[in-house]
Amino acid sequence: MSRDTVSKTFGVAFVLCVVCAVLVSTASVALRDRQEKNKVLDLQKNILVAADLYDEDDPVDIEQTFADKIEIRIVDLATGEYVPVEELDPADYDQRKAAKDPAQGVTLDSDQDIARIKYLERRSLIYLYKEDGQVQQLILPVRGMGLWGQLYGFLALDKDLNTCRGLTYYEHKETPGLGGEVDNPNWKKQWTVDADDPAKHKLLFDATGKVAIKVKKGRVNNAIEAERLHQVDGLAGATITSNGVTHMMRFWLGEQGFGPYLTRLTAKGLD
Repeated sequence: MSRDTVSKTFGVAFVLCVVCAVLVSTASVALRDRQEKNKVLDLQKNILVAADLYDEDDPVDIEQTFADKIEIRIVDLATGEYVPVEELDPADYDQRKAAKDPAQGVTLDSDQDIARIKYLERRSLIYLYKEDGQVQQLILPVRGMGLWGQLYGFLALDKDLNTCRGLTYYEHKETPGLGGEVDNPNWKKQWTVDADDPAKHKLLFDATGKVAIKVKKGRVNNAIEAERLHQVDGLAGATITSNGVTHMMRFWLGEQGFGPYLTRLTAKGLD
C-alpha cells in the first residue's frame, strides 16, 4: 500500500516553503548592509562621473575620491541659502521621502510642473567638487519624467555657473536602444567639456540668463552658434525622452529648482 498521501505531499511542500522562506529572509537580512553600501557607492560613482572624476577604463577608489573631493551641503530651494548642518545633517536627509512629506515638500500644480515630478522637496542636497579648498564644480541632483517613468541623475556645472561639465543618470525605466540611450557614453559626452576642443562645450544659459540648454530633435548644426552652444543631439526614436530631458533641465535650473541658489552664488560668489 502506497505511503504517499495528499496530506503528506502538502506537508512536505509546506516544510520546503518554510525552509526556503527562512533562507531567503536570512540572506536578505545578512546582505542588507552590503546592499545599502553598494547603493551609496553607486550614487557616489555617478556624482564622480558627472564631474568627470571617474573613468570606467581607469577606475579610482570611489569612497576615497568622493571623501577627498566632494562636499555635501543642503540648500533651501526657495531662498538659495545653505541649511546649517546643525539644523539638518546631509547624512540624515532622505530627499525622495522629503518630496512627498507635506512638512518637507509641496505638491506642484500642473502649470508649474514642466518636469512632471508631481512633488517638490523644499530642500535639496547639492555636491561641491573642491580642489585645494576651492569650488571647481557644482553637481546638482535632477529628475523628471521620461517615457515610462522618472529619470534620476546628476548635472555638473563648472565654477562659472554656466558651462555644463557632465550629465549622468543612475536610475530610469527608458527603453534600451531608444530612450535608454541616455546611458550611451557618446551621447553623454556632448554634455562634457572636450579638452581637445573647448569650443564644443555647452552653456546652460543664454546671454540674458534664460535657461537655454535643450535636446534637439535631430542632430545639432554646429554652424549655427545657438545650436552649438545650447543644444545636444536628440535621442533617435525617443522624442518623449528627449523632451523630458529638456523639461528637466529647464525646471531644475529655473526658479522652481536651483535658480535662486545659482542667483545667490552669482551675486556672492562660490562658497
